[in-house]
Amino acid sequence: MNHWNLGTVELQPQQPRILSTTSEGRAIALHLRAGEELQEHQVHERAWLVVALGEVDVTTSDGDRVSGQPGFLFEFAPQERHTVLARSDTRLLLLLTPWPGDGHPGAMTLEQKHAARERAAERAHD
Repeated sequence: MNHWNLGTVELQPQQPRILSTTSEGRAIALHLRAGEELQEHQVHERAWLVVALGEVDVTTSDGDRVSGQPGFLFEFAPQERHTVLARSDTRLLLLLTPWPGDGHPGAMTLEQKHAARERAAERAHD
């Protein structure tokens, strides 16, 4: 059994800490200072965001906004864009499943990665 106390695990602002990774999922702890934001982003996996300490505002690309405090759970579909703003010093747990999700660079074969780099290089020259 592995275990972590999200209130005391060593975290640095702006430096997510991977707590666990398996083929079934990944658990990441994050620390945001008051006023810091995870700007609009998306992940390839289904994501669950748990507020362990502090308070956040989560906004979707549609403009829906929900505030959350300790014990609050947010769920995002793969590719669902959202922003997270820390209203106070905050500790979060992010769960991603499956890991890595479809389209994630970590799920690509070496050949797929090479082809993606070639396409990117071609677009850069256009």
